[in-house]
Amino acid sequence: MSIPSFAIGIAGGTGAGKTTVSRNVADAVGEPVTRIPLDNYYEDLSHLPFDERESVNYDHPSAFEWDLLYDHLETLLLGQSIEMPQYDFEVHNRTDERVTVEPTDVIVLEGILALYDERIREMLDLRVYVMTDADVRILRRIERDVVDRGRDLEGVIEQYLETVKPMHERFVAPTRKNADVIIPEGANRMAVDLLIDKIEAELDGDDRSDRTRELSFDSPALE
Repeated sequence: MSIPSFAIGIAGGTGAGKTTVSRNVADAVGEPVTRIPLDNYYEDLSHLPFDERESVNYDHPSAFEWDLLYDHLETLLLGQSIEMPQYDFEVHNRTDERVTVEPTDVIVLEGILALYDERIREMLDLRVYVMTDADVRILRRIERDVVDRGRDLEGVIEQYLETVKPMHERFVAPTRKNADVIIPEGANRMAVDLLIDKIEAELDGDDRSDRTRELSFDSPALE
Protein backbone atom coordinates (compact mmCIF):
# COMPACT_ATOMS: atom_id res chain seq x y z
CA MET A 1 0.00 0.00 0.00
CA SER A 2 1.25 3.48 -0.81
CA ILE A 3 1.97 5.78 2.09
CA PRO A 4 -0.68 8.51 2.48
CA SER A 5 0.78 11.94 1.85
CA PHE A 6 -2.23 14.22 2.10
CA ALA A 7 -3.77 14.95 5.51
CA ILE A 8 -6.59 17.46 6.01
CA GLY A 9 -7.92 18.93 9.26
CA ILE A 10 -11.46 20.33 9.33
CA ALA A 11 -12.34 22.40 12.41
CA GLY A 12 -15.14 24.75 13.45
CA GLY A 13 -17.80 25.25 16.08
CA THR A 14 -20.48 22.76 17.03
CA GLY A 15 -23.06 22.44 14.25
CA ALA A 16 -20.94 24.44 11.81
CA GLY A 17 -21.09 21.80 9.08
CA LYS A 18 -17.70 20.12 9.54
CA THR A 19 -19.04 16.61 9.05
CA THR A 20 -20.96 17.67 5.94
CA VAL A 21 -17.82 19.17 4.42
CA SER A 22 -15.84 16.07 5.35
CA ARG A 23 -18.43 13.78 3.76
CA ASN A 24 -18.62 15.94 0.64
CA VAL A 25 -14.86 15.65 0.25
CA ALA A 26 -14.98 11.88 0.80
CA ASP A 27 -17.82 11.47 -1.72
CA ALA A 28 -16.28 13.68 -4.40
CA VAL A 29 -12.60 12.73 -4.32
CA GLY A 30 -11.85 9.90 -6.70
CA GLU A 31 -9.65 8.15 -4.15
CA PRO A 32 -10.47 6.33 -0.90
CA VAL A 33 -10.64 8.73 2.06
CA THR A 34 -9.96 7.84 5.69
CA ARG A 35 -12.14 9.94 8.03
CA ILE A 36 -11.03 10.38 11.64
CA PRO A 37 -13.69 11.96 13.91
CA LEU A 38 -12.00 13.82 16.77
CA ASP A 39 -14.95 12.85 19.00
CA ASN A 40 -13.68 9.27 19.05
CA TYR A 41 -10.66 10.51 20.98
CA TYR A 42 -12.43 11.76 24.06
CA GLU A 43 -10.61 10.47 27.14
CA ASP A 44 -11.72 7.09 28.46
CA LEU A 45 -13.79 7.89 31.57
CA SER A 46 -14.73 4.36 32.54
CA HIS A 47 -13.43 5.03 36.04
CA LEU A 48 -16.11 7.68 36.64
CA PRO A 49 -19.79 7.05 37.45
CA PHE A 50 -22.36 8.29 34.93
CA ASP A 51 -23.34 11.43 36.87
CA GLU A 52 -19.72 12.57 36.98
CA ARG A 53 -19.16 11.79 33.30
CA GLU A 54 -22.28 13.80 32.53
CA SER A 55 -20.80 16.91 34.15
CA VAL A 56 -17.44 16.79 32.34
CA ASN A 57 -16.65 19.75 30.09
CA TYR A 58 -16.34 17.97 26.75
CA ASP A 59 -15.60 21.18 24.85
CA HIS A 60 -12.35 21.84 26.72
CA PRO A 61 -9.10 20.63 25.10
CA SER A 62 -8.35 18.54 28.19
CA ALA A 63 -11.31 16.27 27.34
CA PHE A 64 -9.35 14.72 24.46
CA GLU A 65 -6.58 12.12 24.46
CA TRP A 66 -4.20 14.02 22.21
CA ASP A 67 -1.28 11.62 22.58
CA LEU A 68 -3.34 8.71 21.29
CA LEU A 69 -4.65 10.79 18.38
CA TYR A 70 -1.10 11.85 17.50
CA ASP A 71 0.14 8.27 17.60
CA HIS A 72 -2.75 7.08 15.42
CA LEU A 73 -2.30 9.82 12.81
CA GLU A 74 1.42 9.14 12.68
CA THR A 75 0.74 5.44 12.21
CA LEU A 76 -1.70 6.09 9.38
CA LEU A 77 0.73 8.45 7.69
CA LEU A 78 3.31 5.68 7.81
CA GLY A 79 0.92 3.48 5.87
CA GLN A 80 -0.15 1.27 8.76
CA SER A 81 -3.62 0.52 10.12
CA ILE A 82 -4.93 1.57 13.54
CA GLU A 83 -7.56 0.36 16.01
CA MET A 84 -9.68 3.49 16.44
CA PRO A 85 -11.75 3.86 19.62
CA GLN A 86 -15.51 4.42 19.39
CA TYR A 87 -17.60 6.79 21.51
CA ASP A 88 -21.15 6.57 22.86
CA PHE A 89 -22.63 10.03 23.44
CA GLU A 90 -25.58 8.71 25.41
CA VAL A 91 -23.37 7.29 28.16
CA HIS A 92 -20.57 9.87 27.78
CA ASN A 93 -17.87 7.28 27.38
CA ARG A 94 -15.95 5.09 24.97
CA THR A 95 -17.37 1.74 24.06
CA ASP A 96 -15.48 -1.53 24.23
CA GLU A 97 -15.50 -1.62 20.44
CA ARG A 98 -12.50 -0.74 18.31
CA VAL A 99 -12.66 -0.27 14.55
CA THR A 100 -9.77 -1.16 12.28
CA VAL A 101 -8.96 1.85 10.09
CA GLU A 102 -6.78 1.38 7.04
CA PRO A 103 -4.62 4.20 5.66
CA THR A 104 -5.51 5.78 2.32
CA ASP A 105 -4.08 8.52 0.13
CA VAL A 106 -6.33 11.10 1.82
CA ILE A 107 -6.85 11.34 5.59
CA VAL A 108 -9.42 13.76 7.03
CA LEU A 109 -9.40 14.71 10.72
CA GLU A 110 -12.69 16.38 11.65
CA GLY A 111 -13.72 17.99 14.95
CA ILE A 112 -14.20 21.21 16.86
CA LEU A 113 -10.54 21.36 17.91
CA ALA A 114 -8.94 19.69 14.90
CA LEU A 115 -6.63 22.71 14.52
CA TYR A 116 -5.92 23.24 18.23
CA ASP A 117 -2.97 21.00 19.05
CA GLU A 118 0.31 22.19 17.54
CA ARG A 119 1.70 18.68 17.00
CA ILE A 120 -1.45 17.65 15.16
CA ARG A 121 -1.44 20.81 13.02
CA GLU A 122 2.11 20.09 11.90
CA MET A 123 0.94 16.75 10.50
CA LEU A 124 -1.69 18.36 8.29
CA ASP A 125 -1.15 19.42 4.68
CA LEU A 126 -4.35 21.45 4.62
CA ARG A 127 -6.09 23.16 7.54
CA VAL A 128 -9.75 24.09 7.06
CA TYR A 129 -12.04 26.08 9.36
CA VAL A 130 -15.81 25.96 8.79
CA MET A 131 -17.44 29.18 9.98
CA THR A 132 -21.24 29.35 10.49
CA ASP A 133 -23.52 31.79 12.32
CA ALA A 134 -24.01 30.94 16.01
CA ASP A 135 -27.81 30.86 15.75
CA VAL A 136 -27.64 28.23 13.02
CA ARG A 137 -25.11 26.20 14.95
CA ILE A 138 -27.14 26.00 18.17
CA LEU A 139 -30.27 24.95 16.29
CA ARG A 140 -28.32 22.20 14.54
CA ARG A 141 -26.83 21.05 17.84
CA ILE A 142 -30.25 20.87 19.50
CA GLU A 143 -31.64 18.83 16.62
CA ARG A 144 -28.66 16.48 16.62
CA ASP A 145 -28.44 15.92 20.38
CA VAL A 146 -32.16 15.57 21.01
CA VAL A 147 -33.15 13.60 17.91
CA ASP A 148 -30.02 11.61 17.11
CA ARG A 149 -28.46 11.19 20.54
CA GLY A 150 -31.58 10.93 22.69
CA ARG A 151 -30.72 13.75 25.07
CA ASP A 152 -33.05 15.98 27.08
CA LEU A 153 -33.73 19.38 25.47
CA GLU A 154 -33.29 21.30 28.71
CA GLY A 155 -29.98 19.58 29.34
CA VAL A 156 -28.73 20.33 25.84
CA ILE A 157 -29.52 24.04 26.20
CA GLU A 158 -27.96 24.19 29.65
CA GLN A 159 -24.79 22.51 28.39
CA TYR A 160 -24.58 24.91 25.46
CA LEU A 161 -24.80 27.98 27.68
CA GLU A 162 -22.49 26.68 30.42
CA THR A 163 -19.70 25.04 28.42
CA VAL A 164 -20.19 24.87 24.64
CA LYS A 165 -20.53 28.60 23.98
CA PRO A 166 -17.77 29.81 26.33
CA MET A 167 -15.38 27.06 25.20
CA HIS A 168 -16.07 27.92 21.57
CA GLU A 169 -15.15 31.54 22.23
CA ARG A 170 -12.08 30.63 24.27
CA PHE A 171 -10.61 27.68 22.37
CA VAL A 172 -12.40 26.85 19.10
CA ALA A 173 -12.89 30.24 17.41
CA PRO A 174 -9.23 31.29 17.91
CA THR A 175 -8.08 28.28 15.85
CA ARG A 176 -9.47 30.04 12.80
CA LYS A 177 -6.12 31.84 12.60
CA ASN A 178 -4.44 28.46 12.06
CA ALA A 179 -6.52 27.69 8.95
CA ASP A 180 -5.23 27.77 5.39
CA VAL A 181 -8.78 28.19 4.13
CA ILE A 182 -12.07 29.26 5.72
CA ILE A 183 -15.37 27.92 4.44
CA PRO A 184 -18.23 30.30 5.30
CA GLU A 185 -21.75 29.20 6.18
CA GLY A 186 -21.05 25.53 6.65
CA ALA A 187 -21.29 23.51 3.46
CA ASN A 188 -21.04 26.53 1.16
CA ARG A 189 -21.23 24.78 -2.21
CA MET A 190 -18.85 27.06 -4.09
CA ALA A 191 -16.20 26.93 -1.36
CA VAL A 192 -16.50 23.17 -0.94
CA ASP A 193 -16.23 22.66 -4.71
CA LEU A 194 -13.06 24.76 -4.80
CA LEU A 195 -11.67 22.75 -1.91
CA ILE A 196 -12.42 19.47 -3.67
CA ASP A 197 -10.91 20.73 -6.91
CA LYS A 198 -7.70 21.64 -5.09
CA ILE A 199 -7.49 18.24 -3.40
CA GLU A 200 -8.07 16.41 -6.67
CA ALA A 201 -5.45 18.54 -8.41
CA GLU A 202 -2.91 17.65 -5.72
CA LEU A 203 -3.79 13.96 -5.94
CA ASP A 204 -3.27 14.06 -9.70
CA GLY A 205 0.23 15.52 -9.27
CA ASP A 206 3.21 13.57 -10.51
CA ASP A 207 5.21 13.57 -7.27
CA ARG A 208 3.08 13.06 -4.17
CA SER A 209 6.09 12.61 -1.91
CA ASP A 210 6.87 16.34 -2.19
CA ARG A 211 3.38 17.55 -1.28
CA THR A 212 3.74 19.00 2.18
CA ARG A 213 3.42 22.64 3.13
CA GLU A 214 3.18 23.72 -0.53
CA LEU A 215 -0.61 23.33 -0.57
CA SER A 216 -2.42 26.66 -0.25
CA PHE A 217 -5.10 28.76 -1.86
CA ASP A 218 -4.40 32.20 -3.27
CA SER A 219 -6.48 33.63 -0.42
CA PRO A 220 -6.61 32.39 3.19
CA ALA A 221 -10.39 32.67 3.18
CA LEU A 222 -13.09 31.67 0.74
CA GLU A 223 -15.68 34.31 1.63
